[in-house]
Amino acid sequence: MSAVVSASMAPSPPRRRGSRAGVLPGFGLSMGFTLLYLSLLVLIPLATLPIKAAELSLADFWAVVTEPRVVASYKLTFGAALFAAVVNVVFGLIVAWCLVRYRFPGKRLVDALVDLPFALPTAVAGIALTALYANNGWLGQPLENWFGWKIAYTPVGIVIALIFISLPFVVRTVQPVLEDIERETEEAAASLGASRWQAFQRVLLPTLMPALLTGFALAFARALGEYGAVVFIAGNMPMISEITPLLIISKLEQFDYAGAAAIATVMLAFSFVLLLIINGLQFWQARRGAGRQP
Repeated sequence: MSAVVSASMAPSPPRRRGSRAGVLPGFGLSMGFTLLYLSLLVLIPLATLPIKAAELSLADFWAVVTEPRVVASYKLTFGAALFAAVVNVVFGLIVAWCLVRYRFPGKRLVDALVDLPFALPTAVAGIALTALYANNGWLGQPLENWFGWKIAYTPVGIVIALIFISLPFVVRTVQPVLEDIERETEEAAASLGASRWQAFQRVLLPTLMPALLTGFALAFARALGEYGAVVFIAGNMPMISEITPLLIISKLEQFDYAGAAAIATVMLAFSFVLLLIINGLQFWQARRGAGRQP
């Protein structure tokens, strides 16, 4: 018995400085598996785009990516995705606020409906939106007859489809941050004489800004590459309602793989730059928030 007690009281061997026990394997094995996994699923597929586009000469590459029809699709695709992401930042924040701060009948149903675009196939969503906003649809017909607004087969229909499929990214990004914010902070601001808008602007918005930027980036990236939900409601009229993913599909159907890769490379470069800017804004916002803390 004394031997057992003395063994249990014996000092454990010293652990190397900086080493911590963990459930997963060591850093080397974990990092190697991470890099291998990302390379197979992300880096190698994306690298094939510029490699395939390199089959074109520089003049041919420039001619393909600056064709007027392609440039018009760039403007529509990026403009519609940007507008949809901005709209979702505003209304996604409102939806998340209602789900977190209020109790109302059917709250669980509304919370479940937010995730519907995640589960619904994009082609089904596109067909449903087209049937709803067509000139003989439930909403499209009265809007066109009463106000002269044509939704389906126009850029407006594309924006609506992109808003539909990217809304959950903002809501689900902002919602947990709102749940972690204590209401006492708002009550403290109100006790100091701040109005509701001042409390939101000075207290809540700095805390929510990183989550809003993240939701914006996710919604923008999701909308930028959307095809199934847009192709039906867009109408696909060249120079008017033709999106860039459709042009890429068209070139693939014509076996113009180098041309499709060239257009996809341009979209990839623009997307990477925009996401890099958004990540820089997030980093700046985080450092600014940390600097305000005592």
